[in-house]
Amino acid sequence: MSTPETFMQRCLDLAILGMGDVAPNPMVGCVIVHDDRIIGEGYHKKFGQAHAEVNAIRSVKNPALLADSTLYVSLEPCAHFGKTPPCSDLIIESRIPRVVIGTVDPFAKVAGKGIDRMQKAGIEVTTGVLENQCRELNRRFFTFHEKKRPYILLKWAQTLDGFIDTDRTETQHPTWITNALSKRLVHKQRSEESAILIGTDTAQYDNPALTVREWTGNQPIRMVIDRTGRLDSGLQLFDRKAPTWIFTQIEKTDAENLKFIRLNFDDNILQQLLSELYNRQILSVIVEGGSKLLNSFLMLNLWDEAFVYTGNQFFGKGVAAPNISGETIAFEQLDDCKLHILRNQSV
Repeated sequence: MSTPETFMQRCLDLAILGMGDVAPNPMVGCVIVHDDRIIGEGYHKKFGQAHAEVNAIRSVKNPALLADSTLYVSLEPCAHFGKTPPCSDLIIESRIPRVVIGTVDPFAKVAGKGIDRMQKAGIEVTTGVLENQCRELNRRFFTFHEKKRPYILLKWAQTLDGFIDTDRTETQHPTWITNALSKRLVHKQRSEESAILIGTDTAQYDNPALTVREWTGNQPIRMVIDRTGRLDSGLQLFDRKAPTWIFTQIEKTDAENLKFIRLNFDDNILQQLLSELYNRQILSVIVEGGSKLLNSFLMLNLWDEAFVYTGNQFFGKGVAAPNISGETIAFEQLDDCKLHILRNQSV
C-alpha cells in the first residue's frame, strides 16, 4: 500500500517539469488518489496558465470519483484571484473531501488562507508531508517572499591555481578556462533562472552574449551594471535579440529590448538593485562576474548558491578567484573539469 509520502513525491516529480517556465510563480505538482490509485495528475506548466490542481482535476476521467478521493499537492492551493481563479474554490466545488499539502504558501495573498477556506468548507486538510523537500524545490520562491529579494546564484570558472582571468593589461581577449561540456551545463542553468547579471568590465572585455545557445530553454533577462554609460553600443549585450536591463546613474530612454534603470551610485547599489529586481518580480539571478561584482556580493553575504567550475589549466598570475566558504552540496566531474556547488548556510 502506498503512503502519503509516495504520492507527495509524485507531486514533486511532476512539479519540477515546470522549471524555467512558471516564474515568478512556484513549481507545483498535484495528484488525485482514489482507493490507493492515482486517477488524475497535473502540474503548473506555464506562468499565467492553469495551476497544478486545475490540471489534475481536469485529467480525471470519471469526475464522480472525486467525492471519495484525496488530492495531494506540493504547495498550498491558492485562495485569491490572480491570473487564474482560486484553486481552493475549485477543490471545494469538486467536492473533494481530503487534501494533503506539502507546505504552506509564503505568498501573503495565500499564506494559510487556502487551507482555512477548505477547512471551513468541511474538507479534511493535512499539511507538512515531505515539507522540507517541497520547500527545497521552491527555494527561489520562498526566498523571494520571505527575504524580499531574488534567489542569488554566483557562478565563475577558475584555473587549478585559483585564477578567474588573466591580467587584462597584458591581453584584452577573453581566456577560455573550462570545456564544452561545462559550457552546455552553464547554458542549461541559464535557461532555468530569471536573469543573469554581469559587471561593466566583464561586458567590455569579454563581450558576452549571455544567451542560451547550447541548450533548449527560456532566455533569462540579461543585466549589466554601467554607471556612466561607457559601454560600447556595439557589444553583443546591446544587439536587442533578448531583453536586456542596464543599471546606470544616467538618464537614458528605453528602446526595443533595452531597459535603463537608474540607481544612486553614491549609496549601496546592490541593495538598490535587488530591491528593483524584487519589485519587478525577478525570482532568481545568476551573477556571472566579474571579480569585483562577485566579491561585492560575497562581502555583503548576499548569495544563496555558488557554482564554481575548475578547469584543467594554470595561469600562473592574473585575477584571483573569489574566496568563498559554504557547504558543498554537489560535485560533478565534467570530463577534465570539475563543478562544485555550494550553499550559503548563514543566510
